[in-house]
Amino acid sequence: MPTFSSQPAVKVVGANGTISLGKQYAGRQVLLEEREPGVWLVRTATVIPDNERWLHQPQAAESLRDALAWAQSNPARDDDSEALLTRLRDEGR
Repeated sequence: MPTFSSQPAVKVVGANGTISLGKQYAGRQVLLEEREPGVWLVRTATVIPDNERWLHQPQAAESLRDALAWAQSNPARDDDSEALLTRLRDEGR
């Protein structure tokens, strides 16, 4: 678990404009806000793409939980796959 300090840390902005926040933040997404010239607020964040936002709505989350519970109690079977494939092939003619 990262340790927190009330003391400011001095960082140097590299030639390409980057600052290292430490390995514990590697790969994380952050929100970067410029509060005023030279004053920045950096916060870790989880960004949800617009086309996936519906998955986080209560009704969708409930439906997904129900579907996962059903899948766990009804494991996949291969005992009738040949009959199903034959029926689908015949219906496609």
